[in-house]
Amino acid sequence: MTAPATPAPPVVELDGLGLTYSVVPPVAAVRSCDLTVRGGEYVAVVGASGSGKSSLLNVIGLLDRPTSGRYALDGIDTTGLSDAERTALRAHRIGFVFQAFHLLPYRTAVENVTLGLMYSGVPRRRRPAVAAQALERVGMAHRLHAEPTTLSGGERQRVAIARALAVQPSLLLCDEPTGNLDSATARTVLDLIAGLHEEGVTIVVITHDTSVADGAGRVVRMRDGVLTEDHAARTSSV
Repeated sequence: MTAPATPAPPVVELDGLGLTYSVVPPVAAVRSCDLTVRGGEYVAVVGASGSGKSSLLNVIGLLDRPTSGRYALDGIDTTGLSDAERTALRAHRIGFVFQAFHLLPYRTAVENVTLGLMYSGVPRRRRPAVAAQALERVGMAHRLHAEPTTLSGGERQRVAIARALAVQPSLLLCDEPTGNLDSATARTVLDLIAGLHEEGVTIVVITHDTSVADGAGRVVRMRDGVLTEDHAARTSSV
């Protein structure tokens, strides 16, 4: 009888995580959330505008500090880290993909990815080669020297994904990755993300669009700052 596979170690661990903004009156954007994302998982966090999913993304991405609870990334408790330690951890272990691409318009694709490696620890002389390899991985080897202004929306998002992958992150964190794309182009980007998951990349996608979440192995929903597991989606993916 074959022994059950040992679960992969957690990449993201949220334990009673909360985030309250100090305004008048205070706003509890994230409320006592528990979530574990293991290595190699593909998880979609779905919620309407104002549900708290962007605040959750900011905490997972080490952009904001939680006001309660615990967040561990790759087994590292981030609670007591200094700002410099959080910045270093983010630069080495998290790759971001945003709706708006955030590419420098007059830098080539390979230059945009190379600039993303500045704080990654990759030696300067190796960065162009690492950037080119990342672009090849997402099917953009033929557009290395094209500027974003000459690229389609889908191509720009592929460059943004290459920039995120170049640092070899523990976590690929995607914020509405198809929000600026037409439906056909969005499908090609989602297929790319699904392919990266098949390669073993750990992925968390934040979205308001349930169709974007269809390819994920797990779906969790956020409403009024509270996370709930979508057991039906999880069962259907098994």
